Amino acid sequence: MSAKQIITESVIICPHCGFQKLEVMPTDACQYFYVCTNCKERLKPKAGDCCVYCSYGTVKCPPMQDGTCHC
Repeated sequence: MSAKQIITESVIICPHCGFQKLEVMPTDACQYFYVCTNCKERLKPKAGDCCVYCSYGTVKCPPMQDGTCHC
């Protein structure tokens, strides 16, 4: 049995302006804040999500993917 491959890139989509950017996610932590490079809005996770990638990304964060997120 092979280990699950962790995806480390996600397209984050700003809920304020719709701008999309491919980002490399941290593999050992959840990222709580993110500043949109287009409109400069500071994003934080939606209620119940551990990080901005789980709220606004196309791929959940690595800790959520491998089941080690304890946020």
